[in-house]
Amino acid sequence: MTTIRPDTPATQDSGYWYADAARTRRGIEVLNALRQYRAAESEMRRRTRTSMGMGETDILAIRYLLQAEKLGLQVSPKDLAAKLQISSASVTVLIDRLVKSGHVERQPHPTDRRAIIVAPTHHTNTEVRGTLGQMHERMIDVAESLEPDEAAAVVRFLARMREAVDEIDAPHER
Repeated sequence: MTTIRPDTPATQDSGYWYADAARTRRGIEVLNALRQYRAAESEMRRRTRTSMGMGETDILAIRYLLQAEKLGLQVSPKDLAAKLQISSASVTVLIDRLVKSGHVERQPHPTDRRAIIVAPTHHTNTEVRGTLGQMHERMIDVAESLEPDEAAAVVRFLARMREAVDEIDAPHER
């Protein structure tokens, strides 16, 4: 059995689920480039999770906690569970795991002595910046290299693609 790798010509040029008409070739090229970017980004995220020894939910929790901290917001376990769409039991296990690894800490709530908040440690902020800093610099360099009209076109395109994807109904809703 032959395995097709993502970078082989068969998948680079593929418009396998689109009509094979001349008017769609440009669109197929754009969608293939978008698909290749998404695959590369997904692989980068996998490498990041592996290097940090975390799962996807762990990384999402850390990102949310770092963003909240930057905004000066306090996050309760209930807030974290709602954001990640996981149960209270699962968020407890997640927080226990992140506390044990030194990525978060439980702190007393400043106004409700019965409650706690969850916060990233200084170590976490340093680790995330160290792990992702160079990659983010390369990405911003590419984005900043665009001319203003090119950047505006990319932003419009991505916004329209997001809207198109958001409009897709789940199979049970059709």
